[in-house]
Amino acid sequence: MVQLFTHETCLRHDPGPGHPESPARLRAVLQALDQDRFASLDRVEAPRATREQLLRVHTAAHIDRILDILPASGTVRLDEDTLMSPASAEAGLRAAGALVAAVDAVMRGSATRAFCAVRPPGHHATPDQAMGFCLFNNVAVAAAHAIAAHGLKRVAIADFDVHHGNGTQDIFHKDPRVLFVSSHESPLYPGTGSAEERGAGNIVNAPLSPGEGSYEFRALWNDALLPRLHAFKPQLVLVSAGFDAHRDDPLSNLRLQAEDYAWITERLLDLAHAHAGGRLVSTLEGGYDLAALAASASAHVGALLD
Repeated sequence: MVQLFTHETCLRHDPGPGHPESPARLRAVLQALDQDRFASLDRVEAPRATREQLLRVHTAAHIDRILDILPASGTVRLDEDTLMSPASAEAGLRAAGALVAAVDAVMRGSATRAFCAVRPPGHHATPDQAMGFCLFNNVAVAAAHAIAAHGLKRVAIADFDVHHGNGTQDIFHKDPRVLFVSSHESPLYPGTGSAEERGAGNIVNAPLSPGEGSYEFRALWNDALLPRLHAFKPQLVLVSAGFDAHRDDPLSNLRLQAEDYAWITERLLDLAHAHAGGRLVSTLEGGYDLAALAASASAHVGALLD
């Protein structure tokens, strides 16, 4: 069974007019998944993450800062790119909570795979800083929960967002229980993710150059990232599923197509079946052209169902 975790509050997080990380992104994904081919998805309302769950990867000061910002209207700017509206703190709790609930579901056997259609995204959030549209690091909260609550020794995070997941890397760079592998465009925001950044041997970055596309992406995963993932033998596979490496995305210069997201999802499912009893949890990160995002998310979730 494949479960879909989301919450209506994630549609009410509104960074303001013209912001690329708009509610329309999630609306496009949910509309794309509201088709007959996705009728078998088990749809689940995301709970809130608890303070204990957030504290595994974030400082108390950071959590308090986010939860204390409750503007009556308009937005509050945290940095150049990251803003909060009246519903943002609640949306952040639901986004992180979706990942925790999805991990519980696959670990307890009520689902084998899950996709979390949530926002704000998470992989840029560091232990003590919101940045890059991200408030809490949702996938990191999930990995820490899998270790703390389910006793896992090896959790893999595969990140194919076009932007490097600097926050996820920062959180786990000294924790060999978590293997973080990332393909991303370089140079590009946030300026991290060189191949020389290896953490405790548990960080594998594979940058792509502007203009590269399907061939280079698939070769990189086949030759560099997937072998490292298989050698790690993860007990759970987590995916930061950003779809902004698509050729039509306005924030990047790579040239992927929707079919590439189906392909990488199938490879990650092979990994999960080989080592983790099929257990895989994916979460929405980037993707800023609405048509490309809808098509790419459909390809990703379609592969999870197949």
